Amino acid sequence: MDFEIVTDSCCNLKEEMIEEFGLHILPLTFMSEGEEYRSYLKGEVTDLSQFYTMMREGKVFTTSLPNMADTELLLRELLGAGRDVLYIGFSSGLSGTYEATSLLMRELAPEYPDRTLLAVDTLAASGGQGLLVWHAVQKARAGASIEEVRDWLEANKLKLAHWFTVDDLMFLFRGGRVSKTSAWAGTLLNIKPVMHVDDEGHLVPLEKVRGRKKSLNALVDHMAATADEPINEQTVFITHGDCLADAEYVADQIRDRFGVRDIVINYVDPVIGAHSGPGTMALFFLASGR
Repeated sequence: MDFEIVTDSCCNLKEEMIEEFGLHILPLTFMSEGEEYRSYLKGEVTDLSQFYTMMREGKVFTTSLPNMADTELLLRELLGAGRDVLYIGFSSGLSGTYEATSLLMRELAPEYPDRTLLAVDTLAASGGQGLLVWHAVQKARAGASIEEVRDWLEANKLKLAHWFTVDDLMFLFRGGRVSKTSAWAGTLLNIKPVMHVDDEGHLVPLEKVRGRKKSLNALVDHMAATADEPINEQTVFITHGDCLADAEYVADQIRDRFGVRDIVINYVDPVIGAHSGPGTMALFFLASGR
């Protein structure tokens, strides 16, 4: 590629994919009981199953933005080496990461007048952000300029469909996504919310179904209703909160119903998982709209 792509740890890409694409990852921070953790650190493999084990054992996590001093150091290193930079960021509707990083880029720009610094607010989360990064890499590898890749992302980001469900509503309650009453009632009645990320980049509930399998099937039903044709030629991302068997079930449904061959399965990272909990399941694809 003729330029560098910077994204953050909420992209939920596989570590081998990050290495293959030469991506630069800004790790967000998650904290519990006075200890700080970061995933997606360069050269390290994070045991994300251990994070979900800690959540199941009752540990409560809070989250924060990437370290801005580290971000500035990375950007200066790339710019000083004569490289242009495209930052593809986590939804501004869910985090201040994009605003903080894009502001830093604007502040650095006058110091590097010969370099191009561009930023895209994906208004996306988890594998939705990751799938946009994946498409950006494919465009760049095909010879697109940094401006052309930025323009493609801006034109298509609201066609990146996100469909989520969770297994335990109490984690959404702790994260402020549902009320305590809704969480308790939903738990007693085995209600599973089906949610998506809207055009403003917010995670919002759209429907409720009873039972886990129905909620997983609902994700695939939404794909059937809105996915761009030909569906079988798409690359589809699935992320999960330490529930690989459920992720494989959804992947099998997609293969059987649509003939999709290219499906990437990975964990939901701890910063998002801290709010959605173990058992989170998410499906991402290009569609007529979100």
